[in-house]
Amino acid sequence: MKRRSFLTSALQSAAALLPAAAIEQFAMAQAPDATTAPEQGHIVAANQDRFGETHSLGFSTILFKVAARDTNGGLFVIEHVNLMNGGPRLHLHLYQDEWFYVMEGEVLFQIADTRKLLRAGESVLGPRNVPHTFTPVGKTPAHMIIAFTPAGKMEQFFRDTAIPNGPKIDAALFRKYDMELVGPALTV
Repeated sequence: MKRRSFLTSALQSAAALLPAAAIEQFAMAQAPDATTAPEQGHIVAANQDRFGETHSLGFSTILFKVAARDTNGGLFVIEHVNLMNGGPRLHLHLYQDEWFYVMEGEVLFQIADTRKLLRAGESVLGPRNVPHTFTPVGKTPAHMIIAFTPAGKMEQFFRDTAIPNGPKIDAALFRKYDMELVGPALTV
């Protein structure tokens, strides 16, 4: 039996047993679409975004490298290019671990109450529910890879906030994306 025939038959059988609201959820879980991980890997060229987009929060250019849908929500990876003049306010993620890898430059991190200067080739983990932030401190722009696992709402956060005239970045906005603002940005 072909997959489409099987799915149609399964949906018809399910319709008799499931409330209408559950049918859509069942169908979405079965049908391949944009939220299903690709069967093959994908290549994202240097200095390119997975979708040909660019995003910015004002202190760097953000390129999406691995989208949440590429891993069924298991991972979201971004690249910070030309990171200078600031960073995010001290915050924590309720459900994601955040891993930082410095590719170029020098970046000062605060994880909980500890501050560490990282240079190219060094990395640090910001575990879920642990406050963290960062700021570049070198004479040249920094360049980092950041991974979130699981992906949670982070891709949508960057899509919604890294736009011209985006929403006010405040505690309520962070809560919407399962984060908490807990302090100011780092200053050097």
